[in-house]
Amino acid sequence: MRGVNAPVQDADQAASKNGLDRILEGDVPTRRNLLIALGAAGGVAALGAGGVASTYWRDISRIREELAAQKSTVIETSFGALEYAEAGAGTPLMMIHGTGGGFDQGLLFAGQLVDAGYRVIAPSRFGYLKSDFPDDPSSENQADALVELLDHLGIDRIAIAGGSAGALPAMEFAIRHPDRTAALVAIVPAAYAPGRPPARPWSATQTWIAESVLGSDFLFWSAMTAMPETIVRTLLATDPALVAAASPAEQERVSRIMRGILPVSARARGLLNDARLAGNPAEMDLAAITAPTLAISLEDDFYLTADAARHIADTVPDARLILYPQGGHVWVGRDAEMSAAIDAFLRETGYSH
Repeated sequence: MRGVNAPVQDADQAASKNGLDRILEGDVPTRRNLLIALGAAGGVAALGAGGVASTYWRDISRIREELAAQKSTVIETSFGALEYAEAGAGTPLMMIHGTGGGFDQGLLFAGQLVDAGYRVIAPSRFGYLKSDFPDDPSSENQADALVELLDHLGIDRIAIAGGSAGALPAMEFAIRHPDRTAALVAIVPAAYAPGRPPARPWSATQTWIAESVLGSDFLFWSAMTAMPETIVRTLLATDPALVAAASPAEQERVSRIMRGILPVSARARGLLNDARLAGNPAEMDLAAITAPTLAISLEDDFYLTADAARHIADTVPDARLILYPQGGHVWVGRDAEMSAAIDAFLRETGYSH
């Protein structure tokens, strides 16, 4: 491990422990029962939604228009259609979105890196938006599809970053394609960590609830509108009090992440696949990663990704670890600081100049 930044102070450790205790004691839903919580919230909200149809149609129409305005491109790969978008100019950087995302979330995650002079390439993973859902939507196949995207773009080597569940194919990319990987950045990685209890399999009823709510933009919109703090706490795995205390710019960024899950019906297959892959993340051959690696997380992330980040830093040769004491799964108040740290890391590796 090349270094550890942002050490946690005693008070912050206590606050973080309280957050983790709430998860383990069942007060805060984990990723494994997240979609079930959304289903219940959406159903409750929909019961009182009779007079809000016009508001819903106005909101969802605007969201779809904003998404279309971002002008993605679709290419054909051996895994079917693969969507991507680009922003910025300069050193190429691939940003892989997390659960509930798509190319739009990837561009949002990397917004400050675009401003720092990077050409950000943001694909939509299998089952998200216009990307197909192959018979085997594994993290390994997702990584291989990204190689075909690089071939299409004429890029030999690239720094690859992945957030949350997007860290899984980013890590597999570094393992399976070391000659194409200039650097790896795992951000709040929804990856394996030793000692965590396995997820319990869903019942048929739980599966039906999850599939129903993810197939309904109205149910998700209802839950997001009626109970935004519940969505922040469950889906974004972040203490809503952090968002309430954040700057207006950070509040807007978090709102864009949450609203960006809509239309959820166009992301449902990817979401359910992420629930499977990230609910019980498999061990990876991290010791085989040869690219310079940075793992970043936050101690109060309700998804416990700090454990996975530590494991990455302990296992990948010469990896670097950055842990922030607060910020939750969507790193509230840390966006500029985190982007600057990624930029500095890539410059240190000699990849970015």
